[in-house]
Amino acid sequence: MSAETRPAFYALSPGGWRDYVTVLHAPYTLWHVSYAAIGACLAPHVSASRLAWTLVAFVLAVGVGAHALDELHGRPLGTRIPGRVLVALAAVSIGGAAAIGLWSALAWTLWLLPLVAFGAFVVGAYNLEWLGGRFHTDLWFGLAWGAFPLLTAYVAQAESLRVAAVLAAAFATLSSLAQRRLSTQVRTMRRRVVAVSGTIELRDGTREPLTVASLAAAPEAALRLLSAALVALAAALLVLRLG
Repeated sequence: MSAETRPAFYALSPGGWRDYVTVLHAPYTLWHVSYAAIGACLAPHVSASRLAWTLVAFVLAVGVGAHALDELHGRPLGTRIPGRVLVALAAVSIGGAAAIGLWSALAWTLWLLPLVAFGAFVVGAYNLEWLGGRFHTDLWFGLAWGAFPLLTAYVAQAESLRVAAVLAAAFATLSSLAQRRLSTQVRTMRRRVVAVSGTIELRDGTREPLTVASLAAAPEAALRLLSAALVALAAALLVLRLG
């Protein structure tokens, strides 16, 4: 399978261990876990142990659980992972994340309880498109994968909610919406479009052919850069607050 025909730019050739790497959506997992790191670093005081548990929970819930459910629902990445294995991965990872969340709520602050309940609900509601896909929308994507990890990590540290965290959650929501818009076009090009015809004529008379690759190139490059930018921002804040 060539790079152009793969269902995502981070997808490896199908089969064996490579399918498990592909299903993690590594650039996007790092992107959304970065929101949790950013949220924690905005708190007045940062506990390294609380941050570590928070990041582990989101890697399990988002990186493994949500993406296993997503692959189970329609096989968008075309992996050969058996359905029962995807179910097991989702159950264990989401259950582990929920257990960490409940333990954290009892140990640190009960304000985490409604956030844990929301997370357990939305991971299934979004990825499995419950209620006819009512929660599988751009807005819910931005709230669930952007605002939610940032606010949860902040509350885990600060045990309260302040205006700065809400404003940062707006940033996480908006940047996630940008991701969604860009990735929607890329997914369409890679997974649904068979052929493209036509040309672009420039003012100097030059003609450039339109292809699937050319239409996906710019938004895909933006996704790569944005995922790296969010990770870099999170790393900078971690060094600032913990270094």
